[in-house]
Amino acid sequence: MLYENVITKPVYRVLSNLTQEKRPEVALPLALKELLRLKLNEAKERQLAFEEKYGIPFDAFKTAWDADEIADRHSYPVERDYWEWEAAVTDESQLTEMATQFL
Repeated sequence: MLYENVITKPVYRVLSNLTQEKRPEVALPLALKELLRLKLNEAKERQLAFEEKYGIPFDAFKTAWDADEIADRHSYPVERDYWEWEAAVTDESQLTEMATQFL
C-alpha cells in the first residue's frame, strides 16, 4: 500500500486517533479537511477582530487606506493591522479554494 511507505507509524497513530479511522487513505483526507476548517475559522476570526476594531470590512478599509483617509495610516500599529488583515483575507481565499478540492 502506498501509505505504508509514506506515513510513519507515529503519524499513522496520530491520524487514526484523531479521526477514529484505521484506513490511512480515509484518515488523511479527514484530518486535512479538519485542519482546513480550523485554519479557515482562524482567518475569519482574525478578520472579524479587525472589522470590530475599525468598524468596517477590509474592502472599505483598503479603499479608505488608498484614499489616505485612515488616521495615522503610516504608524507602525495601523500599518501592521493593514498587512495582517490583508493576510487574513488572502488566507481565507486560499483556504476556501483548497477546501473545495474535498467537496
